[in-house]
Amino acid sequence: MENVFDILKERGFIQQATHENEIRELLGKESVTFYIGFDPTADSLHVGHFLQVIAMAHMQRAGHKPIFLVGGGTAMVGDPSGRTDMRQMLTQDDIMHNGNRFIEQTKGFLDFSEDKGILVNNADWLMDLQYIPFLREIGKHFSVNRMLSAECFKSRMEKGLSFLEFNYMIMQSYDFLELFRRHGCRLQLGGDDQWSNIIAGADLVRRVEGEAAYGMTFTLLTTSEGKKMGKTQSGAIWLDAEKTSPFEFFQYWRNVDDRDVEKCLSLLTFIPMDEVKRLGALEGAEINRAKEILAFEVTKLVHGEEEAKKAQEAARALFSGGTSAEAMPTTEMDRRRFEEGLDILTLLVETGLVSSKSEGRRLVQQGGISIEDNKVQDLNYVVTTKEFENDNIIIKKGKKVYHQVKLT
Repeated sequence: MENVFDILKERGFIQQATHENEIRELLGKESVTFYIGFDPTADSLHVGHFLQVIAMAHMQRAGHKPIFLVGGGTAMVGDPSGRTDMRQMLTQDDIMHNGNRFIEQTKGFLDFSEDKGILVNNADWLMDLQYIPFLREIGKHFSVNRMLSAECFKSRMEKGLSFLEFNYMIMQSYDFLELFRRHGCRLQLGGDDQWSNIIAGADLVRRVEGEAAYGMTFTLLTTSEGKKMGKTQSGAIWLDAEKTSPFEFFQYWRNVDDRDVEKCLSLLTFIPMDEVKRLGALEGAEINRAKEILAFEVTKLVHGEEEAKKAQEAARALFSGGTSAEAMPTTEMDRRRFEEGLDILTLLVETGLVSSKSEGRRLVQQGGISIEDNKVQDLNYVVTTKEFENDNIIIKKGKKVYHQVKLT
């Protein structure tokens, strides 16, 4: 069987590794227990997490054992990596709820049956730690000077780094030590913004247990221009269908930049690389076929084949000027509100197409709003029941965002 290290390398996952040759050799000769941690700071995983879950699936398919760690303890502190300010403090109940949602979503991608994978929550060991014994056993292995030189802390020094957040690296490192002790875990994986935390954890295992431990980071999901993918004007692209509908999810991938198609196919699907390269090399109108395959495959992985087919059909109907929009994001509204008319700005806010009336005003002035393909040009435009056909209208924002309003 091909070494999974080579698979991840070819598909563009691997960014940094503590000991590249040793990790490759280890993955090629035995089943390795590895982990990735996910702090439940929201009630759904997003597409940035999804890339890492796909990498875990590649590892599991090659015979290695994943540990999916929910950061119920570390989320109480908050990771300063990649942040310009301190994260919002969540309650313990919120963190527990979010963590349970993460676990349910992950079960769709990884196999945790018959000891093929492990689910853990670091609150199980972090919340009961005693401060002085912890400092004496673990704190003595960390150099403050070295910690402050880490990228995750350096970027925060000007605006201020709280002592609470300063503890994050030590806590994440302790996770690795605890997983080594409990499950024989030898490899920590994560996004490239976690490099400082990962190498600190591997170093702690070596210092305390005198055993080899390794770390490896994956590329972050970015566009060809270096911007993070997975965000739209209305917010993040979530895996939860209630937060980002399958249609919106499909449309996001259907509309990626031509230059990003091959990268997304490589990182977010299991399509063989020969086919990925063929699709990525298409040009002109043909690249749209590759984008549709990308959108279908990723939506199928996250929402299932039936939802992917619905989203695909709805997108094709819209593209061809049809009105079949079964899978389109929809808001149901009381018919009586439209009998005398509802102003366009209120309608845009209530459907969630804009976050405020000022944003809606800007879009209308820029020609970015259409109702049933008729551009709205008047800020005082009023929508009435006369415009609804079969109790439906479709609002279009820009070139790519569609929303259906149904009368009840």
